[in-house]
Amino acid sequence: MKNIFLVLLLAFSFIGCSSKSSVSRNIEAKLVIGKSLNGMKLSDQNEKSQTLNADTKIVFFSFAKSTGHACNDFLEKKPANFLAKHRAVYVADISAAPSLIKKIFILPDLKKLKFPVLLINNDALSAAYSKGVNKEKIVIVFLENKKIIKIENLDDTKALEALFSSNNK
Repeated sequence: MKNIFLVLLLAFSFIGCSSKSSVSRNIEAKLVIGKSLNGMKLSDQNEKSQTLNADTKIVFFSFAKSTGHACNDFLEKKPANFLAKHRAVYVADISAAPSLIKKIFILPDLKKLKFPVLLINNDALSAAYSKGVNKEKIVIVFLENKKIIKIENLDDTKALEALFSSNNK
């Protein structure tokens, strides 16, 4: 009985190890200075497909739960047209959450928000957009004609406030 348990434990540990690492290893990073986000097409929290406008200047990404909450807190205190006014787009990676948690908690909460949130909802897209970036920070991508000209990492809502205040002048 002990041997059967050990064999099953080993088998499950090998199965668990192989899934995401091979996905991210074979995918090309999308957030690289000089690359274009022209083909970026994601669904928002209301399952409506979205692409970037030619005049989009800032795309900010949250890849972790803590940065997602920080971005949501920041945007909830702003007018509904804040992102459009600043020619900005917010992208949240929810791919790591279990499917049941997404359906029961995450998506219903996101649908209540007054601002659009584009969602990364699968492992392959997550790997491509998060490859080479600090997933524990708010990743700010600056665009010119959908081409990445600069990437910054921010820590919190104060840094977001400072970013949008300086870009408003």
